[in-house]
Amino acid sequence: MAEDLMSVCFCVSPGSNGCDVAEPDARRVQMARRVTAAWLRYCGLPDLVDDATLIVSELVTNAIVHSSGSQVTLTLAVRDGFLRIAVHDETPGEIAARNAGSDAECGRGLFLVDHLAAAHGGTWGTSDEGATTWCRLALAGARQ
Repeated sequence: MAEDLMSVCFCVSPGSNGCDVAEPDARRVQMARRVTAAWLRYCGLPDLVDDATLIVSELVTNAIVHSSGSQVTLTLAVRDGFLRIAVHDETPGEIAARNAGSDAECGRGLFLVDHLAAAHGGTWGTSDEGATTWCRLALAGARQ
């Protein structure tokens, strides 16, 4: 498959460092999921839609909740046998998966991203001093 790239940038409310996302921002998360699903189908990757949209939902929600910025950029790229999902939120910081308690209402997002990436022969991490969180999923036939 040739290299494909899609990027969308949208405004968000400054983060609250809590579990709640304002309604306008929740609609932006939903929009990011729909754009991701449509783009993956356009690229001929319908088998990745469910897992990739869940990853996008978690990464965009994290960016909204934990960023003090007013803008989030979602970038999707297909190259070198991988789908790369990146979310940039303008706010550097330390990002790590954590173990949420069984009764916690939030805190499982990066745990899910980690497991979904591993299930697809990929990985996740951060760049730009933590302002960008990314995930790579191996494409079918490209897994090692």
